[in-house]
Amino acid sequence: MLEALSPVLGRVVSGVYILTARHNDQETGMLSSWVMQAGFEPPMLTAAIRKGRYIEQWLSAGALFAINVLAEGQTKMLRHFGAGFEPHEPAFEGLAVSRTAAGVPFLDEAPGYLECRPVSHVDSGDHRIILAEIIGGRMSEELKPMIHIRKNGLRY
Repeated sequence: MLEALSPVLGRVVSGVYILTARHNDQETGMLSSWVMQAGFEPPMLTAAIRKGRYIEQWLSAGALFAINVLAEGQTKMLRHFGAGFEPHEPAFEGLAVSRTAAGVPFLDEAPGYLECRPVSHVDSGDHRIILAEIIGGRMSEELKPMIHIRKNGLRY
């Protein structure tokens, strides 16, 4: 049954983002595609994070984060963040990074970012859905966003 659903589920289009976060004195980033706007007033979004990832624990505890929008062709970012990072491994080595007034890292090469504050979460199978209020951000370039269409909807 699941295998029959897999090709259809994989065609649910998503964007491609780099989620960056700071927790205490640690910073990291990860590739993220399950991000969606979830409200207008106030502006909200959701991000799905696989359970057990240390960044999921940070966000569940309320750590601020940024969603960095990637543009078509920014494959260097995919390669850089694709494998993930261990908790004390430097995630931003070789990249230009700035920080918001609250200290949240964002990628200078991204055409835009949204600064977010988690307000709630819900477990969804093997992922945790973080509901966050958008508290800042900016668009620096009008570029076509990168999208992701999977052939198999049952794995990344």
